[in-house]
Amino acid sequence: MKSEKLYIKIKNFFISYWPVIFIFLLWFSFSSPYFLKGLVPYASTYQVNHFPPWTAYEENWGPVKNGAMPDVTDQIYPWRHFTVQSLMSRQIPYWNPNSFAGNPHLANIQSAVLSPFNVLFFILPFIDGWSMLILLQPLIAGLGMYLFMRSLSVEKAGGVLSSITFMFCGFIVVWMAYGTLSMAIALLPLTLYAIERIYQRFSFRFGILLSFCIAASFFSGHFQTSLYLLILSVCYFLFKFIKDRDRKKAFAVLAFLLFGLGVSLLQIIPAIQLYFHAVRSEIFISSGGIPAQYLVTLFAPDFFGNPVTRNDWFGQYAEWASFIGIVPFVSVMLSLRLLKNKTILFFWIVAVASLLLAIQSPILNILGQLRIPVLSTSTPSRIIVLTSFSLAVLSGFGLHSLYQMLQKRNTKKIIPVFLAIGGLMVLIWALLLFFNVLPADKLTIAKRNTFLPSLLFIALGGLTFLSIIFRRKKAFYLLPVAILLIASFDSLRFAQKWMPFDPRSFVFPDVPVITAMKQYIGYGRYFGNVGGQVSTYYNLPSIEGYDPLYSRRIGEFLRAAQTGNIVPAERSVAKLDRLGKYTDRVLDLLGVSIIFHPVADTNQSWAYAVWKDKEKYSLIYSDEKFQLYKNNTVIPRPSLYYNYEVMPDGEKVLKRFFTEDFPFRKTLILEEDPSISRIKSDEKSSGSVVILSQVPHLIQMKVHTDREALLFLSDTFYPGWKAKVNGKKEKIYRADYAFRAVVVPKGDSEVSFYYTPY
Repeated sequence: MKSEKLYIKIKNFFISYWPVIFIFLLWFSFSSPYFLKGLVPYASTYQVNHFPPWTAYEENWGPVKNGAMPDVTDQIYPWRHFTVQSLMSRQIPYWNPNSFAGNPHLANIQSAVLSPFNVLFFILPFIDGWSMLILLQPLIAGLGMYLFMRSLSVEKAGGVLSSITFMFCGFIVVWMAYGTLSMAIALLPLTLYAIERIYQRFSFRFGILLSFCIAASFFSGHFQTSLYLLILSVCYFLFKFIKDRDRKKAFAVLAFLLFGLGVSLLQIIPAIQLYFHAVRSEIFISSGGIPAQYLVTLFAPDFFGNPVTRNDWFGQYAEWASFIGIVPFVSVMLSLRLLKNKTILFFWIVAVASLLLAIQSPILNILGQLRIPVLSTSTPSRIIVLTSFSLAVLSGFGLHSLYQMLQKRNTKKIIPVFLAIGGLMVLIWALLLFFNVLPADKLTIAKRNTFLPSLLFIALGGLTFLSIIFRRKKAFYLLPVAILLIASFDSLRFAQKWMPFDPRSFVFPDVPVITAMKQYIGYGRYFGNVGGQVSTYYNLPSIEGYDPLYSRRIGEFLRAAQTGNIVPAERSVAKLDRLGKYTDRVLDLLGVSIIFHPVADTNQSWAYAVWKDKEKYSLIYSDEKFQLYKNNTVIPRPSLYYNYEVMPDGEKVLKRFFTEDFPFRKTLILEEDPSISRIKSDEKSSGSVVILSQVPHLIQMKVHTDREALLFLSDTFYPGWKAKVNGKKEKIYRADYAFRAVVVPKGDSEVSFYYTPY
């Protein structure tokens, strides 16, 4: 009797919760390399094979699966590591001193300093915290989508299909390894679920969920994607208000939505400030949309090849990813017969509108000309995620409708859809087989990658046909399960093909030259052929950097060193020309105390010739692969100046600094007059600066000078920085176009520079 009751309880449990179990098992299957094999969702083999200094220390680190996501190694992973290190030291990482001679960190949304998911790193070792952050994204998207679809009264199988479609749609999969874009949009279903539940029956907990989702999305690391979430959430709120006309519930939704947005201002306000100081604010994009023919990848994602298999030959695989799968595609088309349902009509409108904004068309040209921040300065094709989400919602309604029609044996509304999609597949195959639409090698790729979607479509059609015949048999009730298995196989294959799971031992492994750099760097900086992955991760300050949000002035300053002429800063990279006319001057002024030199670069015409000047540079470290040189003529980062020139015009400052006769070691150029006396040519002065302590957002110094002077700090000038001299606030002057200076009095002083973003 007891066993029978237990059996009934277990049976009822599975009947009630099988969708959640199904979603979880699908997610676990995808995540199994981490849980069962100890591999991590990070392209570590790509890192050690393609980024110095690791690539030089080992000839064969193993094969690279996916080399299409360098930004994770260059930016996202080191930034998150820096964030977590700072938080664990009980410091809010407002500022990153390791790139661009210093750059805002919290204000850079991709750093995700305020993300609630950072709690994972306090529970787990960093690499495991990272792994769970990455893997939770599709799970949050899938479970949230299921809850949302059920709140719309879609039956369980339809809700699961929507979950499968969204959690492994093209956008979420290709950006999953970043832990930013996908997380920012994974919260969209839960956001709409909260709105829907508030309208159905108000509960404070759903209001809190709504506020949390809005804020957590903006804290997750990608403003553009979070803005899409906010726009769709507002549109859905307006749709519900127009549909239901319930002012009390509308007020509740609006209040919690605004509260979430208000909390988000902790991230948004500093980000806006940084945006208007960055190069990106001046670069507007009127292209980059998805070509219409590329939409075949909705169900054949590798029609034009795949970076993983090294055979992609057209387009931008990640930026244009629109995959939902052939089963959801058919279900979406079946939902067309339900347009009388206002909710379905709403998501069809969203799908079509977002698709029109994603594809290359005159609309993108107009947006570029309007110069709307974010929308006109970011890659426009990413709005395809709203298309994917809307199609995922519609696929659930479509499956729900299919099952109902099959039960009623209403085949007249089913057959035309299958015939139309079948006709599309036949047309594609006809073009591939009988017309020279592609070169022979490209044709082979397209054929091979169209075969599986075609086979799955035939299987879906066959199952549907058999269900019509055996409508009264028990097998009929297995149709939804079969459809979900086909959809799961298609989505899982796509996701597993793209997502790297690599050895954890290759994630930022220690190598001798980095150990030596940490030993010799002191309060200086380094210069050499290594990128942000080294500087930020290991806290080794550099004057260069790679990030779309960096100060325009530091980029212009570094580029002007090539010839002395003013050159616009690059879009995402600030780099000093190795062969520039004034490269040595810049290195000395900016406190570059170490030159990182690959041995293989010696005597190469394109390399920085550190080996030639033995008086200026002394060898302090050497192994078979790399050398480190000490810069003997470097000006310490904090230093005293007794002469200055005043030039209010920034362009004139830059031109004056990069002239042959400018005495940059003795004279600063300021854009405002500090009103202190200058020394005469026959006068002498002396002083000293000692750094007492330094953390990313605070540097404290002890200064001694025999007369009033300017304390110069070769860190990037930025509005959030403030200074105190002997406890009194003092003005920070912009010096030498992009750096800082403050007046210090005669005698001994204590000076502090501190950063506050608000």
